[in-house]
Amino acid sequence: MKLTRREFAAGIAAGLAAPTVVTSARAQSATIKIGMCAPVTGPAAESGGYAIKGAKLALEAVNKAGGILGKQAELIIEDDQTTNPGIVLAFSKLAAQTDIVAFLGSIRSTQVHAISPDVMKLGKPVMIGGTDPTLTHMGNQWLFRFRPNDSYSGRVIADYGVNVLGKKKWAVLHSTDAFGTAGGKALSSALEKLGAPSVLDQGYANQSQDFTPVVLAIKQSGADILGSYFTFENDLGIFARQLRQLGVNIPWVGSPSIVNITALKLAGPALYGTYGVADYAEESSEGSKAFGKAYRELAKVAPDNQSSWPYDAVTVLAAGINKAGTTDPVKVREAILSIKKFPGAEGEYNFDQNGDGLHGYNIVRNEKGTIVFDKHIEFND
Repeated sequence: MKLTRREFAAGIAAGLAAPTVVTSARAQSATIKIGMCAPVTGPAAESGGYAIKGAKLALEAVNKAGGILGKQAELIIEDDQTTNPGIVLAFSKLAAQTDIVAFLGSIRSTQVHAISPDVMKLGKPVMIGGTDPTLTHMGNQWLFRFRPNDSYSGRVIADYGVNVLGKKKWAVLHSTDAFGTAGGKALSSALEKLGAPSVLDQGYANQSQDFTPVVLAIKQSGADILGSYFTFENDLGIFARQLRQLGVNIPWVGSPSIVNITALKLAGPALYGTYGVADYAEESSEGSKAFGKAYRELAKVAPDNQSSWPYDAVTVLAAGINKAGTTDPVKVREAILSIKKFPGAEGEYNFDQNGDGLHGYNIVRNEKGTIVFDKHIEFND
């Protein structure tokens, strides 16, 4: 089910005001249910709100266009509390509801790893936003990724910094969780292939309140450019301000969190002039522009990948179920994997047999708080 731009506009007219859960027995039996784990509480609560709005936006469009298998779809949300134990509990609550046909998982790789064993046992499709490359290469056939993985982002960061910005003395900074570790390794590997091995590989613990030792290590390394993988935007905001306060003003190319709305609000001018690899860039395609316009009208805030990937996940899932003609998990899985050239907010989806739908990134720049699209880089390998 491909939505035209006109259908898209009509579909979101009802907006985000629809209730999250329909409780009447009649409504439950008449709808197709999709479960969603989202950080309603915890340090990622703000970005979790954006994710929920993106999913609801898609749901309204799908329902206006005829629904799923002729029925209206509804979203059942459980709070993952921004923790691994929290998402395991949230997913178990959703999985216990046997009439839920598929799920939206997390944008955080470490949380996806946490629920992966339960996903395998359940055997139903789970849409994810985590970018650790191993997530779709560990034998779990039920995970479908709606963002490019970090084997691509590392290559794009390295290529842009070395070949466009002309910098070869890199400081690589990353969180020590699954996402950060995988991203840091991908970037370091890409830099080595370009003949610019990092002069500093620095990890940090999530939810750090003082990055002074990290900033001093970068300053003392002699690096002339910084590449980063931050899991949480609040960490990035603290680090960015301390980086500038201690006089480090080298070019900085970051993973997608560097251009997320929460990070921009927290860091302000400290992020001016930085670059980012972004799976969602509003000016990168007609689908991205249409989503951006609709999301701004309803959410009253600029969109980012926190909202764009759940939007695409719901839209593609609905298309997959409609194509399968059934909610049977095996047939839905086959239908999703067969999807090619599907235009979404994040880009064109061409699923491979591992469950990865996107294979490239956008380069963007922070122009005094406005994220400006530079170019899209697509990989064929």
